[in-house]
Amino acid sequence: MKVQEFLEHHGIAGNPFAEEDAQNDSVFKRTCLETTFHPAWDKIYGNPADPSTAVVFGEKGSGKTALKLQMVRQFERHNAAQPESRTFVVLYDDFNPFLDRFASRSRPGRAVEKSLGQWKLWDHMDAILSLAVTQLVSTLTQATAARPRLTRPQARDVALLAACYDQSTAESFPARWSQVRRRIAYRTWLGDWPRLLAAVATLTLLATLAWGVSRGDLSWAGRWWPWLGLVAAWMPFLWRRLHATWRAWRIVRSMRTGNRTVGQLARALAAIPEADLAGQPLPALARSDDRYELFGKLQGVLAALGWTGMVVIVDRLDEPHLINGSAERMRQVIWPILDNKFLKSPGIGFKLLLPEELYRFVEREDEQFNQRARLDKQNLVSSLEWSGETLYDIASARVKAAGVGTPPATLAMLFDDSVDQRRLIDGLRSLRVPRQLFKFLYRLLVAHCHAHTDERPVYRIPLDRFERELAVFRREQDAFDRGLAPR
Repeated sequence: MKVQEFLEHHGIAGNPFAEEDAQNDSVFKRTCLETTFHPAWDKIYGNPADPSTAVVFGEKGSGKTALKLQMVRQFERHNAAQPESRTFVVLYDDFNPFLDRFASRSRPGRAVEKSLGQWKLWDHMDAILSLAVTQLVSTLTQATAARPRLTRPQARDVALLAACYDQSTAESFPARWSQVRRRIAYRTWLGDWPRLLAAVATLTLLATLAWGVSRGDLSWAGRWWPWLGLVAAWMPFLWRRLHATWRAWRIVRSMRTGNRTVGQLARALAAIPEADLAGQPLPALARSDDRYELFGKLQGVLAALGWTGMVVIVDRLDEPHLINGSAERMRQVIWPILDNKFLKSPGIGFKLLLPEELYRFVEREDEQFNQRARLDKQNLVSSLEWSGETLYDIASARVKAAGVGTPPATLAMLFDDSVDQRRLIDGLRSLRVPRQLFKFLYRLLVAHCHAHTDERPVYRIPLDRFERELAVFRREQDAFDRGLAPR
């Protein structure tokens, strides 16, 4: 008996339990994304008009990525409904580029744990600023976007942030940086007088030489004063470029997660008038103070463009190849961000969706860590748990979402009358998380259909089949939890 035939008999198009990852789950994205929420949803999501921080710990498959997708969707709906007070959403869920650049600066042959032990709060801040600024610049340079109205200081802040943090690979940095300056009307030609002076002096000398050649009189060319004048005309430009190169070298050395070269950054900084750079914070030192000021500049620009709040969603911490699921390496990377001053930054909400293994480290931390992190003030969800009733509702919603008949199919329709709702709920409760729920129901459907032929199909799953498959699945689940079996 084919699984597809079984499902079609109940008016279900496709297997609603085939996908296990919310990122690629079409059933979830089509319906459950806006209808099925975790009981702690309100605490985690908060108020989009006043973003807050939430720290969530959950085991694999408990729905952390689903929470991320749901938050993104709800923020999109809020932004559509409130265009004058939108929330700027930054997805900090791909650590590979930042960790790779960071590790590349370590001494060759150094152990990964020792390298990650040097990861600091300002590395996180640089990574988040890179994501946010790249996203902002992409928005500003869209051909269909309205030309933004920014004050001169705000336009300077965009140019400065883009010079340091724009990491788009869609086009070359010089072209993209020039484009964003044009879009925000940040004109620097008046402040670029050293380049103009050098160009005018050079062209004047060349024209004089040409005139002398035409008259056959180059006696003056052997004198020192024309060449001294040319050198003097070039000195302001050379000094500015040298100063910009020194600044760029310090910034590139300090930004261990960045991809900007010294030459690229030096040319960008040299194009910004010295008067505009005077007193401005630059990420040139290994400290967080300058980054806090740069976050403030970013928020000021966002507010001027209609984003009154900012949310950073952290997810998939266990997936980078340098971490490779190691709880100790995850702790080394994420612990610096658990800083109450940073997590409580005005106007910014952090949604940290972290693996459950890290909470065991939290329980063993000392008073100094607790005072710095103040997790008691961060809307802490220590375990992303699901009740049997909630898991039953999730499964029912997925069956209904995949139904094409009238009335729509229900989960109970798939089971024999001997499998009542209470027994289903009790059985599903032991699976703990949605991913295990989907795995079990998929396996149950396959096992039931394989036990019957096409000539004598059985279109409802009996109690003994449910009990037997559940017992086997739970034994495998327990073995996996103890590290004795792969899944």
